[in-house]
Amino acid sequence: MAENLLSRRPSIQRLLQGRTDKLLVVAGLGSAIWDVESAGENPLNYYLLGAMGSVVPTALGLALAQPERRVLALTGDAELMMGLYTLPTVAVRRPRNLVVACIDNERFGETGSQPAHTAQGVDLAGMARASGFPLVREVYNEDGIDALRTALYTAEGPLFAVIKVSGEMPPVVMPIRDGATGKARFREALLGERGLKE
Repeated sequence: MAENLLSRRPSIQRLLQGRTDKLLVVAGLGSAIWDVESAGENPLNYYLLGAMGSVVPTALGLALAQPERRVLALTGDAELMMGLYTLPTVAVRRPRNLVVACIDNERFGETGSQPAHTAQGVDLAGMARASGFPLVREVYNEDGIDALRTALYTAEGPLFAVIKVSGEMPPVVMPIRDGATGKARFREALLGERGLKE
């Protein structure tokens, strides 16, 4: 692991700073959800609490269904490793409006911070390149976060980014935990009342 790694919570807050309503955010498991929620409550956040491995395929579906929107899939390294098949699937479908950002702390953060695969040399950015992603970035500092924030709105993707963070686990910032309520809120924000009745 490199020295002087980013702190995850301020980095995600910086990434989502100045967010517009063109951006849909799909976040997974626990830590990525808490990071996004700490950046501010937003009905265009879709949280997959307890659905480990579902972030990238869900974001891919949204990106294909909503080509005029920008979509950010925010996941952790261990969650991404559960569904590596999604990387070539995204690369083959090539949604230009999708950014997959992996917060890599090289730990199984939800189960005791044991060293994860990326601590043993697994290269997620290399996997994305080999899968066919046209744009791949590795982010180690605030300048990289700022460049990734710009890419969220301008890049012709799909873009894959690894955000290298330290192993510290900030306090939980819990969002709505009722899945049906969260889904209804997201649909209404995205599609309006008409979408709720369809």
